[in-house]
Amino acid sequence: MVINGFQKMTLLDYPEHVACTVFTAGCNFRCPFCHNALLVTDIRPEDSMHPDEVLAYLAKRTGILEGVAITGGEPLLQPDLEDFIKKIRSLGYPVKLDTNGSDPAKLARVVEQGLVDYVAMDVKNRPEKYAETIGIQNYDPAPVMESIDFLMTTDKLPAYEFRTTVVREFHTVDDIIALSQRIAGAKKYFLQNFVDSGTLIGSGMHAVTPGTLREMAAAAREFCPSADVRGI
Repeated sequence: MVINGFQKMTLLDYPEHVACTVFTAGCNFRCPFCHNALLVTDIRPEDSMHPDEVLAYLAKRTGILEGVAITGGEPLLQPDLEDFIKKIRSLGYPVKLDTNGSDPAKLARVVEQGLVDYVAMDVKNRPEKYAETIGIQNYDPAPVMESIDFLMTTDKLPAYEFRTTVVREFHTVDDIIALSQRIAGAKKYFLQNFVDSGTLIGSGMHAVTPGTLREMAAAAREFCPSADVRGI
């Protein structure tokens, strides 16, 4: 495990849980608007944390913390992720996993083993605009679509959500409608506005107005009745 960030307590990253957040380093996407870009482009070994440090903290916080969120970067790139989650679960914690959905086989494996209790998957855009949105020329979004289908049909996962970070330069209302058609009937779908972290991979990115974000969510509800906005 390459862990380059650890938030000891959060009320935001794991719905309805007082949790901590583990940030893994490395990602196979290069989204220009990435909020955690330093975990993608500026990975420094001297900033990494040994997994045992996280586990020791969790052992001391049983009865106080209610869950662990694992995010990135892209956590499914970590070859020893499953072993790490098993150790977390042995301490009695439920686990939420954030993923970009690019490795459907590994996603299915952790779900079918009962290692995760909640999956939050980023759905970046309509399939036709995926490559542009993630900054990977000629990217084939078929694996992402497979992950979407898996999450929507598996009976092995207690809860999941899809979420889209909306950027004025990449998303229109029509894009959100097309994307919501692809995930029609999803249990939870959230639109969240772009926030400039100051360390972006790209440049010239902007949020949409709150009114536009609400308009997008309203349009999405025709296909995803659960669609809602987050963070405004």
